[in-house]
Amino acid sequence: MTQTASQIGRYIYCIIGSGRPQTFGPLGIGGRGDQLYTITFDGIAAVVSDSPIKSYPLSHDNLIAHEKAIEEVMKGHCVLPVRFCTIAADDDKVKEILVKARDRFRDLLRAMAGKKELGLKAVFKYAIYKDILENYPNIKSLKENLAALPFDQTQTGRMEIGRLVESALQMEKERRKDGILAALSPLAAQVKINNNYGELMILSAAFLVEERNETSFDQRVDQLDAKYGDKVKFKYVGTLPPFNFVNLVIDTRQTNLVAAS
Repeated sequence: MTQTASQIGRYIYCIIGSGRPQTFGPLGIGGRGDQLYTITFDGIAAVVSDSPIKSYPLSHDNLIAHEKAIEEVMKGHCVLPVRFCTIAADDDKVKEILVKARDRFRDLLRAMAGKKELGLKAVFKYAIYKDILENYPNIKSLKENLAALPFDQTQTGRMEIGRLVESALQMEKERRKDGILAALSPLAAQVKINNNYGELMILSAAFLVEERNETSFDQRVDQLDAKYGDKVKFKYVGTLPPFNFVNLVIDTRQTNLVAAS
């Protein structure tokens, strides 16, 4: 069946400060090669592409396409990311959103100007277990006592060691987390702590950093790596759209807007 024009809407990726028509390449979601372009009103623009009006699955490919489009726009603009799979009926509907939310968008663009998101994950290396077994006296003593017993008499003791190691690991995670945040937070305008995954993850955080502080922030991460690197692996990602600090939720039917961060 041939798709009619009425079934094609405008997928909204982000909001930028711009009063002129622009294009950003055939990066539209869905693999159709749709061009990214701006719809403008009074110095504010929505970056959109043509798209079928449908619900896109929250798949890896779709998320990457959404994020890559925003990252391309970010090369030349301060961006306000819009929630995944926000689709308006047509250009007029997008412009109506811009008219109603113009002041809110301007305020957010001013707040985000000159800042970028930097991401950091810190994960213990497996060496931390050896470190705990050797440096916690209660665990070390219990381990030595069990070594003198027949194996079939050590089950309760081994379970107790497991509980003690788990508790010690949590304390070590909190201590390292506090040290990392104390070093980096003063250089950030905002910090967002995300959920950890896996028993060895110490910290997953996003930092909103002013561009003038980025070099100092990079150096501070290097210092942390030098300090903790024998036990901790750092994954540091820079120059990201501020997904953790701005997530525009737009009801394209009612043209109401909520900014969640």
